[in-house]
Amino acid sequence: MKLSKILNGIEVLNAYEDIEVLDVAQDSRLVKEGTLFVCVKGAAFDGHSVAAQMLENGAAAVVVERDLGLDRQIIVKDSRAVFSPICANFFGNPADSLKLIGLTGTNGKTTTTFLIKQILENVGKKVGLIGTVQNMVGDEIYPAKYTTPDPYELQKLFSLMVEAGCEYCVMEVSSQALAQGRVNGLHFALAAFTNLTQDHLDYHKTWENYFASKRILFENCDIAVTNADDENGLKIVEGLDIKKVVSYAVNINEADYTAKNVRFKPNGVEYEIVGDMIGRCSCPIPGRFSVYNSLCASVCAFALGVGFTDVLSAVSKSQGVKGRIEVVPTNRDFTIIIDYAHSPDGLENIISSLREIAKGRVVTLFGCGGDRDKTKRPKMGKIAAELSDYCIVTSDNPRSENPTEIINDILAGMQGIKTPYKVVEQRRDAIEYAIKHAKENDIILLAGKGHETYQILPTGTIHFDEREVVADILAELK
Repeated sequence: MKLSKILNGIEVLNAYEDIEVLDVAQDSRLVKEGTLFVCVKGAAFDGHSVAAQMLENGAAAVVVERDLGLDRQIIVKDSRAVFSPICANFFGNPADSLKLIGLTGTNGKTTTTFLIKQILENVGKKVGLIGTVQNMVGDEIYPAKYTTPDPYELQKLFSLMVEAGCEYCVMEVSSQALAQGRVNGLHFALAAFTNLTQDHLDYHKTWENYFASKRILFENCDIAVTNADDENGLKIVEGLDIKKVVSYAVNINEADYTAKNVRFKPNGVEYEIVGDMIGRCSCPIPGRFSVYNSLCASVCAFALGVGFTDVLSAVSKSQGVKGRIEVVPTNRDFTIIIDYAHSPDGLENIISSLREIAKGRVVTLFGCGGDRDKTKRPKMGKIAAELSDYCIVTSDNPRSENPTEIINDILAGMQGIKTPYKVVEQRRDAIEYAIKHAKENDIILLAGKGHETYQILPTGTIHFDEREVVADILAELK
């Protein structure tokens, strides 16, 4: 592809030769003969430092944001900002042929995107999905490394969806992706907001930055669907030029769609959706947050023109998502549930939901990630201790940190609370302890890992699938 075509619509500050380009990359390790290398300055590495080397290695040209005095350099104001449109141009702007539906918020994105996909497929639409657990082109599954992929991978997925005949793409849009410009240049037919609670402050530093990043999504959409129960739900769309804003709520009446007469059951939730029509919604995923997730998904579908009865029918047939209130088979008199809850709000939601259906104790096994926001550790300890009948404090993904120090941060929040707890640093040992000491009708919550099949330790990444761990331990105890 000609360089001029790849740079279409991008302001270039210098003259350049219109050469042929075979690929584009911002990762120097991926540069090969004929690659357009985009120099991006990150937290730990600045691509500009290897620009000359990339040209020596065969790069067709380098995109820079300052004059490096190199041949075949393309000077722009912000190289990070232009990488997304460069990738879009390289793949032929496939997103222009898709109706993009983007979800952002601290919790609920994954389940809600799956629900929206299932609703649209129920009325005959072919749908792609991009998110934390996996990426999908129709029924075909592709692995997911990040909640929102980098621009190159994102545009590649869009192109696969267009080739497969997808009409819609439902995607999780993380705050980091928005702040880093991974979705620059994309326009969303619909953007939805789930909630905003403490998370990712290790990256964003301040709450204001976190909120501002989320708000970027709504600056580029036609329809906004937002949670009016959340104090930020209406603020996030305030003053923006959006064609249509639709609100939903569970706790207040001042919303376009509300959930009334909510009933919690061991196998799901039921409630009345009250809006321009009224109907009984039955979602076979238990937990209070399932009311919000299914209501948000339903309202998104309504806003896209899907019929009321079609939506209710689809939700009633919906399936759960791996690592989200996932029941692990045990064939014992207790229940083991895996959930991704790794923030204070997420942990509170899952434990509270389990309390509503528990016949025995709620035993919470959890840790906190290393190299991440340390302020949430005592908060999560306090929440787990206050809401659980028993706690097992262990490791999550300690990364480069000392696991013992992370656990001590958690325990600081549990002081003065009478709930008994046990510290077992190694996560496999902690799961074994929980199973060996389980009582009849216990619900054992394995919180924090969810869909992940690995654990990041100071010594490196190891395979660690909690489903396999549970099965192995149960087999040993026969």
